[in-house]
Amino acid sequence: MAQKSKSRPTSRSSATSRPSSGTSRSSGTSRPSSGASRSSGTSRPSATSRHHTAKKSTNERPHSKKPTLKEQARSPRPVREDLVLQACLEAYALVRHEGRLSDRALDFTLRRKTNLYSSERRAVAERVYALLRRQRTVDFLLSRAHPGFESLDSTRQDVLRLAASRILHGEALGDVSRTSSLTSVDASALGALPQAAAALEALPEKKRFPIAASLPDFLAERFLALYGKDAARAAEAMNERAPLTVRANLLKEDRDALAKRLATEEVECKPSLLSPMGLHLETRMNVFSLETFREGFLEIQDEGSQLLGMLVDAPPTRVVDACAGAGGKTLQLAAQMKNRGDLHALDIDTRRMEDLKKRARRAGVHNVRAQLIAAEGPEADSSLDSLAGKADRVLVDAPCSGTGTFRRKPDARYRLTPEQLAEHVARQKALLERFSRMVKPGGRLIYGTCSVLREENEAVIEDFLSRHPEYTVRPVAELLGPELGAKVGPGPFLRLAPHLHGTDGFFGAVLVRAK
Repeated sequence: MAQKSKSRPTSRSSATSRPSSGTSRSSGTSRPSSGASRSSGTSRPSATSRHHTAKKSTNERPHSKKPTLKEQARSPRPVREDLVLQACLEAYALVRHEGRLSDRALDFTLRRKTNLYSSERRAVAERVYALLRRQRTVDFLLSRAHPGFESLDSTRQDVLRLAASRILHGEALGDVSRTSSLTSVDASALGALPQAAAALEALPEKKRFPIAASLPDFLAERFLALYGKDAARAAEAMNERAPLTVRANLLKEDRDALAKRLATEEVECKPSLLSPMGLHLETRMNVFSLETFREGFLEIQDEGSQLLGMLVDAPPTRVVDACAGAGGKTLQLAAQMKNRGDLHALDIDTRRMEDLKKRARRAGVHNVRAQLIAAEGPEADSSLDSLAGKADRVLVDAPCSGTGTFRRKPDARYRLTPEQLAEHVARQKALLERFSRMVKPGGRLIYGTCSVLREENEAVIEDFLSRHPEYTVRPVAELLGPELGAKVGPGPFLRLAPHLHGTDGFFGAVLVRAK
C-alpha cells in the first residue's frame, strides 16, 4: 500500500511557474537545481547575447561589487531564445513522449544546461509548465489553425505547441513568431489561432469545457458536478501559476521576524491571507540557496497544507503523523508541540524518512521518532501495535489523485485514469481504518488529502463513520476560530480551492473518538 509521494482559451494565465522539487508532498514549489555537468545543447548564443557579453567584459571594473538581486532584476541579460527553445523541447519531450514527471524532467534537463543564465532557466521552466497546463487547449487550437498539424513530426509539433502556448499566455504574435524558429506555414498557423479559439467558444458547454479547461473528460465531468456554474473559474485557477509560499518555523521565530530576515537577503514577501505562519515570496530565486533556509527558519509549504496542519492542534503529548513522507507537516506539528512530547512520523519510504531526519535537524526539531513501516499485510498492522489506543492525535494525510495540485504538477492530470482514482479511494479507506486503531478514547483522527474530488474526501469520511459510530465530526471552524473559519467557508470540513482561497486544493476532516 503506497504512501503519497505527495478556462477559456483566450484568457491570460501567468506563465512563470516553478517546477516542483519533489521534496515535499504538498508544496512542490522549488526550482530545479542548476547542476554541474556540461550542457549537451548544440545551439549557439545569438548575436545579441554575444554583443552583451562582450560589452560587459570591457566595461566591468575588476573589483566591482556583485549586483544585488534587485539590480539584476532591473537589468536582466537578454534571453537567448535559441538555447531556451532547445531546452524547452528536451524537457517537454521527456514529459510527454517518455512519460517522466515534469519536475524531474526539468531538473534533468537544466542540470545539463550549465550555460543558461538564471533568467533563461526560469523561462524554460515557465514555458514548459505553461504548456503542460494548457496542453489539451493548445492541441485543439493548433488542429484547427494548422490543418496538417497531426501529420507533422513530433519536434515540429512541439515547437508549434510552445509557440501557441506563449501566445495563449499573452505574448505578442510577432515576437513569438520571430523567436520560435518557425517555417512560414507554421507562422501563418499562429495567426489563425483567434479563429480557432472562436470555434472552441462555439462548442456546446459539455464539449467545450474539457478542452478549454485542459482536463481529461472524466475529470471535467467531476469538476462540473462539483463546482457547477463556477467550474470554468475553478479550472482556470488550476491553470494559473501557484505562488511560492513558505512557513515560518515557529520554534525559531514568528512570521514577522522571518519577513525581516528575508528582507536582509533582498527577498520581498507578503503575508499569506489565511495561515498566520505563511509568507508568499515575491522575489524569484532558489530558496534552497538562502541562508534563512539553510539555518532552518522556514520550510516551503503551500498555505492550504499549513491549514491542514493547523487542524491537528497537536498537544505536547503523543501525536502520530501516519503518512509523513518527507516531513513537511511533521515539522509543523513539532512546532505546535513546542518540541515536547512524542511525535511519531511513519512512512514506507526509506529515502523520505532520511529526508525527514535531515530536515528535522535543520529545523531544530528533536521530538520526532521516525519509523519505517511495511506497506501492507500482517506486518504492517503489527508494526503499529505499540501505539494502539495511545495517541491523542493521528494525522492521515493520505495519498491521493493530487487534483488539488494541478497548478504545480500540471502533467498529473494526463496520467490519472478512472481506474487509478478507484485505487486511490480503496487505499484511503484502508489507511484510515488501519491508523484509526492508534487513536485513544477522546483523541482525534484528522484525515486530509490534496484532492478536490468528493469520492476521495467526503465519501471516504462517510464510509468510515458508517462503520465507526464511536467517532463524530468536529467542525473545522471550531478549531480554526470564527474569523479564519469564516474565511475558509461553511460546512464541517476544510475544503480549499485555488479559485476561492488562492491555495492548492485541500480537504480536511477532524473526527473525535468518544471517551
